[in-house]
Amino acid sequence: MSSVRDTTLQSDIGKMKLENDGSFKRASSAFRNWIHPKDTQFPAERDRYHLYVSYACPWATRTLITRKLKGLEDIIPVTVVSPHMGENGWPFASVDPFPGADVDPLYNSKHVKDLYFKADPNYGGRFTVPVLWDKKQNTVVNNESSEIIRMLNSAFNDMLPPEKATVDIYPEELQKQIDEVNSWVYDTVNNGVYKAGFAGTQEAYEAAVYPLFESLDRLEKMLTGKDYLVGDRLTEADIRLFVTVVRFDPVYFSHFKCSLRDIRHGYPAINRWMKNLYWTNEAFRSSTNFQHIKVHYYWSQTKVNPTRVVSVGPVPDIEPL
Repeated sequence: MSSVRDTTLQSDIGKMKLENDGSFKRASSAFRNWIHPKDTQFPAERDRYHLYVSYACPWATRTLITRKLKGLEDIIPVTVVSPHMGENGWPFASVDPFPGADVDPLYNSKHVKDLYFKADPNYGGRFTVPVLWDKKQNTVVNNESSEIIRMLNSAFNDMLPPEKATVDIYPEELQKQIDEVNSWVYDTVNNGVYKAGFAGTQEAYEAAVYPLFESLDRLEKMLTGKDYLVGDRLTEADIRLFVTVVRFDPVYFSHFKCSLRDIRHGYPAINRWMKNLYWTNEAFRSSTNFQHIKVHYYWSQTKVNPTRVVSVGPVPDIEPL
């Protein structure tokens, strides 16, 4: 199906359409099923599900971090795509053998879009990662990262040793606070950098970039003297913010013109918080691949960087503790 139909508007970010005012509006994820321990359609089972991700994508690396924190490596295998997202979208190593990228072990797909068409031959949305795949039904369970990390947080606890089953990034007593923080961080920071970077007019850019830095100022105050955003423990609020902040100086500052201040010089509390997570927690460090990050943004987003020249800075990608 994908070979006889023009899908470039779905797969080629260089042909991405903006709103009439030049602003970027992110499309909603299309697959929103849930894995439950006793669900009849998508029950929690060992080695039934497969996770497709990109190291470059902040949304996908949310799921990598959570998978590692929960000790799900032997329960949910993972496949990494190449950062060279071109006219056909995310490629696998079979067509773009980039260091650290994998061949699709299930179907030897050439691109992530092949999986979407396997799940739905008439699929009309974008071919995004992460993809949580069901190997029994040959379909996408979910491609919304915020929901996938909550599934990973609790759905497989019965299969895990106690020290991993008790890891809880969305504890009941903090859920209201986590949801409140997530709401404005998503709008102005996680998605805010994209709204600034993809803006097609000066007005749309400024309407995104100033709220972004207002929220960073707010986060700086929240993290001053603290190791975590909510409560005194690691939660999904930290995971969701980390994946944006760790990309800020390498790509968002210059590539997306989020250049009022960088993190390492402008936000000492945020910088300390980010470095602490990266250097002291293997789940964060192993899920961060700066080569994939920089190559993807500078090479793939030709509307923003038509020369595809990849920036060599900053040095280092992240400062030592």
